Amino acid sequence: MYTGQCLCGEIKFEYDGPLGPIALCHCSQCRRAHGSAFSASAPVQKVRFHFTRGEDKVTEFESRPGKYRAFCSCCGSQLYSRVDAIPGILRLRIGVLDEPVGKKAAQHVYVGSKSDWFDITDDLPQFEKTERTNDPH
Repeated sequence: MYTGQCLCGEIKFEYDGPLGPIALCHCSQCRRAHGSAFSASAPVQKVRFHFTRGEDKVTEFESRPGKYRAFCSCCGSQLYSRVDAIPGILRLRIGVLDEPVGKKAAQHVYVGSKSDWFDITDDLPQFEKTERTNDPH
């Protein structure tokens, strides 16, 4: 079981399933949404994800047709993204989890559009876009 929350604590949730591979996404949309060099997220099963507080504070923004980014309407914390094409999966933002996840990042994706001010110095696999054809990044 994982628990998590936004920065202000108005939104809290539980997830009672496995975390998929953690991807570090360098696309321009993730960089803008997070104000950072990349976002860290993992796919999770939507049916195992439950809000325990503040679901009414979740706002979704359609960042491109069929792709939604969810955030706290009070503090702006990014929570997850989802795409209409894969309705049962959320890409949970790892930084909002309370507990250690017990795994390391698996890959860098969309390195073809990464920032010029950040150098990738680890040995993780790097993908120009993504290795999955239906990836919800």
